Amino acid sequence: MAHTKYIFVTGGVVSGLGKGIISSSIGKLLQSRGYKVTIQKLDPYLNIDPGTLNPYEHGECYVTIDGAETDLDLGHYERFLDHETTQANNITTGRIYRNVIEKERRGDFLGKTVQIIPHITDEIKQDIQIIGHKGYDFVITEIGGTVGDIESLPFIEAIRQMKWEMEHECLFVHLTLVPFLEASQELKTKPTQHSVKQLQQAGVQPDILVLRTEHELSTELRRKVGQFCNVDLDSVVQSIDQKTIYQVPIAMAEQNLDETILRKFGMEVGEKPPMVPWRTFLQKLYNPKHEVQIALVGKYVELPDAYKSILESFIHAGAVHECKVHVKLVQSEQLTAENVAHELAGCSGILVAPGFGNRGIEGKFEAIRFARENDIPFLGICLGMQCAVIEFARNVLGYHDAHSTEMNPDTPHPVIDIMESQKNITQMGGTMRLGGYPCTLKKDSRA
Repeated sequence: MAHTKYIFVTGGVVSGLGKGIISSSIGKLLQSRGYKVTIQKLDPYLNIDPGTLNPYEHGECYVTIDGAETDLDLGHYERFLDHETTQANNITTGRIYRNVIEKERRGDFLGKTVQIIPHITDEIKQDIQIIGHKGYDFVITEIGGTVGDIESLPFIEAIRQMKWEMEHECLFVHLTLVPFLEASQELKTKPTQHSVKQLQQAGVQPDILVLRTEHELSTELRRKVGQFCNVDLDSVVQSIDQKTIYQVPIAMAEQNLDETILRKFGMEVGEKPPMVPWRTFLQKLYNPKHEVQIALVGKYVELPDAYKSILESFIHAGAVHECKVHVKLVQSEQLTAENVAHELAGCSGILVAPGFGNRGIEGKFEAIRFARENDIPFLGICLGMQCAVIEFARNVLGYHDAHSTEMNPDTPHPVIDIMESQKNITQMGGTMRLGGYPCTLKKDSRA
């Protein structure tokens, strides 16, 4: 393609409607047509990245191949597109402001007054287009938050400017809610109308509306929404609840969402892709030949999004092996030597999850001991792996007071200790050694 096309996905009415899944589904459909696609997330909060955010508040922190601490939606992007993301795929308001202030301190603006427009919006546009210069046919950009939030206004203004500057290469998809009132048995379109009006007041006219709903939307209702929101009927798509998020691309394909996008860009539509590998995956997912129960032991189990990628990995691994994986979420704070056998009874495998801090760690030790003594398949991730080392040192090697210096700086047996290169670091967020790197197990070494 001569020029990269930019698709912006915004959300209205309420948060949590699934902008990440819609963005990923659009990406999957375009990718299945042979286009090179990537997706990025623009988050309106002032944190530099999610690395210092509580999982209860934000869900998991997704770590990319280059070690960036990013939003959990990047996990969805990778799982749908089978394409690795990097730091460039997740931009926060905090990073935007930090970059602009650093430029101002260096004198890059030559004494000019630094303002939201043009300096902040220019920085946002630059970060959107940098990723487009890497040879992608489509860059899908999800704007976090909800239209009307003060925090997201600079992002909305930036994409408005992009549409003005490169009209035929930008397209707006707006995801909104059509609630069902049980008392009157009615679907209500007014929230969507108000959401679109807020977007229009900011200078953005959506090209496509995706209506999140729990009930089937009639053609008449979709026509009504389109009429009030200046969107043609073919561009009003429903996103109804599915058995799994992996069914959403198929549901969007059945409503020709990818064809509508290509037509609006003035591109050739061509034949509908069969998406055989994706449909085969769904076929296996829906028709398992076996079942298994796995325990996931952690301290954030009240909010499953804290372990989103782990839970999704069980779905993927299960589908490959035509096995339904039932994940039992076990609160490590409540796990003791007295109840561990009862809590983990019937589990064919035990996974001890990542985390920071001392809360719930003794319960993790008990789960690991139970797995080791009963020869149950075990996987420890991050802190879970460190807990396995500590448990072995305590209960097999006899170092009963072994610990990690993270939890007990004065332990006489620090079997897990802070890396030398980390000891002088005082800043939090983006300072750990993360991501992928070559690791060689040398012959005759301790490893």
